[in-house]
Amino acid sequence: MPTNNTDVQKYMSNIPDDRREKFQSIYNLITSLYPKAKISMKYKMPTFEYQDGWVALANQKNYISFYTCGYHHIEKFKTKYPKIKTGKGCINIRKKDEFDLADLKQVIQHAIEHPK
Repeated sequence: MPTNNTDVQKYMSNIPDDRREKFQSIYNLITSLYPKAKISMKYKMPTFEYQDGWVALANQKNYISFYTCGYHHIEKFKTKYPKIKTGKGCINIRKKDEFDLADLKQVIQHAIEHPK
């Protein structure tokens, strides 16, 4: 686990095996894009803050949730992947959901660089 935050490490070590790889790949994508992001458990889940923007990842009962601070960050992703469940500013990634990480990269960058 590429973090020095023991709370984040503990959280990630408790992710079920069937979701751990996908969670880790998203985590790695965020940290590679924003290596200076502050990583905390601000919302009781790994939260990445850089300048005024933020994103967060959560292990839910049946999926991984990727949170942003608004629907406008996920609009293009939702249009491209209408079968993947979304909320007002989040994407709920189930084990069966297939998507290109490059498309999630755009969501991450939009949320971090255009937080409002």
